[in-house]
Amino acid sequence: MQLHEFVDAVTADEPPMSRTADDIIAAGRRAERRRRAGFASAGAAGLVAVAVAGAFALPTFGSSGDAAPGTTVAAGATAAPTAAATWAEAAPFTWTFQGFEAGPFHVQDPIVASTAYQIASVYQDGRTSNDKSVSGDEAARAMADKMKGKTKPTLYAYLTVYRPGAFDPAGIRAGKQVTVAGHRAVQANLPTGLDPKNPLEPGNKLFAWEYTTGAWAAVTSISNDDDAPSFADFAMLVTGLKPSKPTPATVPFEVGYVPAGYEPLQVGSHAMPGLDGISSARDGNYGGATYTRPALPASGLTAPFDSGEDAITDGFHIYVTPSRNSNQSAQAGKSKCYDGGFCNVWSVDGKVQVQVSAQTTGNKLPMSELQKVAASIKVADVAKESTWTPAAGALRP
Repeated sequence: MQLHEFVDAVTADEPPMSRTADDIIAAGRRAERRRRAGFASAGAAGLVAVAVAGAFALPTFGSSGDAAPGTTVAAGATAAPTAAATWAEAAPFTWTFQGFEAGPFHVQDPIVASTAYQIASVYQDGRTSNDKSVSGDEAARAMADKMKGKTKPTLYAYLTVYRPGAFDPAGIRAGKQVTVAGHRAVQANLPTGLDPKNPLEPGNKLFAWEYTTGAWAAVTSISNDDDAPSFADFAMLVTGLKPSKPTPATVPFEVGYVPAGYEPLQVGSHAMPGLDGISSARDGNYGGATYTRPALPASGLTAPFDSGEDAITDGFHIYVTPSRNSNQSAQAGKSKCYDGGFCNVWSVDGKVQVQVSAQTTGNKLPMSELQKVAASIKVADVAKESTWTPAAGALRP
């Protein structure tokens, strides 16, 4: 990530004079984190302004902390309700499992759903996770600690539960076939930045298993410890994953216009869509969606759609977030488009922002189309989930 990209991420629109150098550094480190994890949704750069990298971002799980709505609290949580004994057939954009505990791991409720999978954050006792923004002062203190060599154990991890036929274990680079608790499994180290062009890194791991016939789940992790968590540690998740009653994923908006040829790919519920949603899981965002042209195949996958550089081409994103999470100053009841390739619409009170972004490789959408999409979006009561709409219907006019 180049310096000018850091600055661009922070200075879209005129930043308030109160923004400090620490804020700029922190925002740049968030962009760096996304690049390291292989995120392609650059449109989100216009959103969250202040965060720090994973080496020191958040309180250690197992201590007190706030969780996003709908998630399992990491420590001391009540166990998920007893689930059905078998995995039921479910349509895309449907939740089929709930958060669970497995030894030191705390798998949250899934917050991202797509045509091929669901994704949930994974936390571990004794390790910090970098999925929540912090203040400039906190960022400065963390940077000072890092400069002094005071690093903390960190883990960025997520569980992807694929629909039957979506995941291809044979496609895992340098994958080792194993059997865990009677399930076929594969384990492998992942490349630096999760970019296939890079060398493998011991602290980056993939552990996947066939949770039911033809369907696989995979935990992806980036740790600052080459040896921990180990593949044996992740094997604890195999017996912890259980089916729940299929429930449609809901979003706090409905789309009234979609450009010809674009199809919904993934959504975030209480989160931005895709891996951007996982990287900012506890930022309090409301929802979002990603569209692509043409529709991407929901089979043969070895990672989520937006893993790796330039993974999603010719697409656009919708983000519904608190205005406070944006780099752009709220303009209550107004709308505005930006040269960076995105348009914002603010609620009448200025507290909610809708952003439609076409910042993807190969994008062919003119600004006029982004404006039409943004103007067509009807936002529900973001604080009242009973007013939200099942994604399968909300994403189509």
